[in-house]
Amino acid sequence: MKFIGIIPARYASTRFPAKPLAMLGGKRVIERVYAQVKGQLDDVWVATDDERIEQAVKDFGGQVVMTSTECRSGTDRCWEAASKLQLVDDDVVVNIQGDEPFIQPRQIDAIKACFDEPSVDIATLVKPFVPADGFAALENVNSPKVVVNRNMEALYFSRSIIPFTRGKDKAEWLAGHTYFKHIGIYAYRINVLKAITQLPQSSLELAESLEQLRWLENGYRIKVGISDIETIGIDTPEDLARAEEFLKRNNEK
Repeated sequence: MKFIGIIPARYASTRFPAKPLAMLGGKRVIERVYAQVKGQLDDVWVATDDERIEQAVKDFGGQVVMTSTECRSGTDRCWEAASKLQLVDDDVVVNIQGDEPFIQPRQIDAIKACFDEPSVDIATLVKPFVPADGFAALENVNSPKVVVNRNMEALYFSRSIIPFTRGKDKAEWLAGHTYFKHIGIYAYRINVLKAITQLPQSSLELAESLEQLRWLENGYRIKVGISDIETIGIDTPEDLARAEEFLKRNNEK
C-alpha cells in the first residue's frame, strides 16, 4: 500500500484569487504546503487547472498534473488526478488542502495510521477544542464540528455546535464535554474515491455545505484520527497577513 499525496490547487477563488501563488516568507504558499508533506508520503502531486500554478510548481521542482476547470470540489480534482496518474487499487490518496502551509508531518502520520485497520476506506482528522479556545471558537460556523462513536468513526459533521449541552451555561460547555474541530484533510482508498465522486449531492450536504455528509448519507464510514496541532488555513488576504506574523514569530524562536 502506497500513500500518494494530492494537493488540489485552483487559481480562481472568490475570497482570494491566486492564493496558491501568494508569497509567504519568501516562498509561494503552494511550495510551502508541498515541502511540508513531501517527506511523509510515497509521492506528492499538485493537481491544478491553471497553467500559472503548473509553472510555479515546476519552478520549485514539484510534480504537477493538470485537471479540468469543471471539478466541483477538491475531492473531484483528486480523483481526476489519480485516474490520470493511473494509481492502483491498493493506493491511498491523501487530499491535502493547498492553503494549509503549516500542516505538520505528524498530521500526515496520524491520518496514515488510520489505515492500519484494513477495513478503513476513508479517514480524516480532528482536533479537540480546549477551554482556552473559548465559546466563540466553538460557535464559529466556518469551523465544522464532528461527533464520533466509540470506534472513532464520524457520526456527523456540522457547522452548528454538536452536541448541544443541555442544562448548563454555554461558558461551561467546553469544560464539560470534549468537542472536536474538523481538520480538512482526507485520505481515501482508490476505489472508494472513485465511488464517492460519482454520487449525487445529498440533502445534508446541501444544507450544511459539507461534502463529507454525502458520504455518510450513502453509508460510508469515516475513520477519525486525532491531532493536537492547530492549523492555519489561508482563505483571505487577511489570513495571509496573520500567517506572515506567525512565521516571523516562530522563526525568531
